[in-house]
Amino acid sequence: MGASGWDYVTAYDGDVEAALEALQARVFQEEYGDGSQYRSMEDLYEDAEFMGNEGTHTILDIDRVVALDIPPMQSCVSDYNTLRPLALSRVVHHFGTDRPTVEQYETLVAAANQVATHEEHVRTLLGECRMRWTGYYVVLRSDDKPTHLGIFGFSGD
Repeated sequence: MGASGWDYVTAYDGDVEAALEALQARVFQEEYGDGSQYRSMEDLYEDAEFMGNEGTHTILDIDRVVALDIPPMQSCVSDYNTLRPLALSRVVHHFGTDRPTVEQYETLVAAANQVATHEEHVRTLLGECRMRWTGYYVVLRSDDKPTHLGIFGFSGD
């Protein structure tokens, strides 16, 4: 099927795991809400053949948050299917601040989606995620308060 990039903005109240869980519930409803394939996220995750071979190519392919902000390694099995914070130095590099806004995130994502070559893409915010089956998050602010997460990553081979 190939690789698929994905990105989301979701509400955040200080708990990354809770924000991920709420986002996954929303995406599951959007993708599988009619119940024709899976009645619940548990049903989806129990389909080990589908999840192991194809995946959803969405945030549903992520099963846990890790606190490490170092890039994941392909040689480390436990790094797959993880969501991790983008390192502060990389946040500042892309946003010019350590307190980015939702608008700034959306602008950088749109710009990343407009580049024409792989060489250009790896220099964008979305290009930070270089390992499939992983993702990053950035805490986003409104009125200087953390209110949202920008989440991006890749699924597929």
